[in-house]
Parts: sequence; C-alpha cells; structure tokens
Amino acid sequence: MSYDVEKPDEQWRTELAPDEYAVLRQAATEPAFTGEYTDTKTEGVYSCRACGAELFTSDTKFESHCGWPSFYDPKESKAVELVEDRSHGMVRTEVRCARCGSHLGHVFAGEGYATPTDQRYCINSISLRLAPAED
Repeated sequence: MSYDVEKPDEQWRTELAPDEYAVLRQAATEPAFTGEYTDTKTEGVYSCRACGAELFTSDTKFESHCGWPSFYDPKESKAVELVEDRSHGMVRTEVRCARCGSHLGHVFAGEGYATPTDQRYCINSISLRLAPAED
C-alpha cells in the first residue's frame, strides 16, 4: 500500500519515542487501562500521533470498559484503513491510519454495544493525540 506520508524506518525511529514506535510502526499493543485517553471525556479531535491526520472525534467515543479508548466510527471513512490481521492465532480487523499506515488498534463488530454502528474501534491511546475543542 502506498501512503501520502512515507518515511524510512530510521526516520520514524528518530521521530517517535520507543513505545510509540513499537505500537505505531510495529503493531504492538499498549497495556490495557494504562493509556492517557482511556477514560478521557475531553471534547475534541483525535489525530494520528505519527502524522497528524484527524481520525476520530470525541462525539463517537464511548465507554466500553475494555481498557483502551473506544469509538464507534472514524471522523471520516477514508481516515482509516482496515486490514485483515491473522496474528496471534485469530482473525481480526486491524485499523491503520490511511495517511501514513501507522497501526492504531482493531475494530470489532456485533458485540452488543448501544452505538449507532454496533462497532468498537479499540484504539491505543499512544497512537493518538487529542486536540481539545475550543470553547
């Protein structure tokens, strides 16, 4: 896949902290209930920590109690890329930033949450940066 933002691996390593690099570029997962945005109720826009693309809004964030920030829909459908993930002996749908290809988390459907889409975008806090809404 070709992305609007492409950088050599060495550049990503210098621009991102080691834990950010592990999640965003190597598809690691931050430990549950440790992320800075897990319980945040601040209104605003969540952007990709690697490239700044706007991905989610606080309007679609909900409490799933799963240990990571959860959203029921991206800001725009073209903001994220969905990729089949067969790692760890299961089939899941990985969520990546459509602008730079960075790993964000996974999306799950049919879990019974009372959301308009019946989806849970389970996203690593470390993949995001929140810009609070201006009052």
